Amino acid sequence: MTSEQSGGGVGPSVEMRMAFWEFVVYVAACMAINALAIDIILPALPAMSAALSLVSENDRQNVVLIYVLGLGVSQLFFGPLADRFGRRPVLLLGFTIFAGASVACAAAFNFALLLLARLVQGIGAGAARALSISLVRDRFSGNEMGRVMSLVMMVFMIVPILAPSLGQLILFVAPWRWVFATLFLSALGLFFWTLLRLRESVRPEARLRFSVASVLGAYLQTFRNPMTLGYALAMGVVMGCLMAFIATAQQVFQDVYEVGAGFTLLFALIALFISVASFLNSRAVMRFGLRRVGHVALVGFVGTAALFSVLAWRGLLGLEEFIVLQGLLLFCFGFLGANFNALAMQPMGDIAGTAAAMVGFLSTTLGAVLGHFVGDGFDGSMLPLGLGYLGLGLLALLIAFVVRVLSRKQPVREVPV
Repeated sequence: MTSEQSGGGVGPSVEMRMAFWEFVVYVAACMAINALAIDIILPALPAMSAALSLVSENDRQNVVLIYVLGLGVSQLFFGPLADRFGRRPVLLLGFTIFAGASVACAAAFNFALLLLARLVQGIGAGAARALSISLVRDRFSGNEMGRVMSLVMMVFMIVPILAPSLGQLILFVAPWRWVFATLFLSALGLFFWTLLRLRESVRPEARLRFSVASVLGAYLQTFRNPMTLGYALAMGVVMGCLMAFIATAQQVFQDVYEVGAGFTLLFALIALFISVASFLNSRAVMRFGLRRVGHVALVGFVGTAALFSVLAWRGLLGLEEFIVLQGLLLFCFGFLGANFNALAMQPMGDIAGTAAAMVGFLSTTLGAVLGHFVGDGFDGSMLPLGLGYLGLGLLALLIAFVVRVLSRKQPVREVPV
């Protein structure tokens, strides 16, 4: 696999054990463990609620959202650690924490302990979330990074498509606690894949000194860059829509549309839209560029959210209309995710680990918080979701416009096609 010089600590001198496609699949797996940890439990939420005596149906959303909160906050610590000690040891630490927390989730005997274990599980997953982007940024930049991230997203999307069905299959043969045993085994597999196959991509002489001053300085550098900060915030706002959908999906499909066990298949059908978008984006970004593709997708997201809201307001959002429009929203998100991440990381090659941590923290934590507010407004009708999508989409569009103006003199690196 060839590498591109993209920062002071990485480049062609780093010999890779992995071929290109193994690297793509590995990074996708690091990202996908988060999707697995969220989506595989969706069919089990009613059983968890009954076993742990929950009163409010909306409370079950917290099993998803508190995981995402831990995922977001922990990246602030894993990023600097990775720039100081390297990517490999930090990934191994994260998978160890995740595996231990999975055991704790399976053993939890009340809802508070389950939420605490899920928070720790999300903290462990933060290493893979932050460093999966860093691993790509260590080797690629510009449109080429956008292309690789799109291929990663295309492979990654296999997991959220299949995860709910896997969770449903587990429930057919075992209690809900065995869902967490599956997460334990997944973390164990990634631990050994990292240990045996991943070479370190940050050379020892290029590792940053770890101190409070240096970490704060690196974070300040990301905040001072309008392109990095702006696209991270825009990504977080749109992520709030995705989190709201995931958190309410079980209630929407089984309580509103009463599809029963067909929930997992319909969820997979909608998730397929992101995978298709990621495949198309890997080609479109090389022809039209990161910024243009991302901004057009954001406009499409807002337009779709407006139509969603109007149909919900008029009471015309049946199951078929919901599947099509929610699928189109995720289709637009498939273009946004890889491109906005790549745009945010573009100026940060010299502190890729710390910058990826800040980008991940902002987008994930903001997404979890906004997703909680939108999801908590769910009242059995689809209008709160539609208005949440529309409002957050318009806010993201405003942020992207401001970033475009402020960073007009900051070029996006183009890679020849």
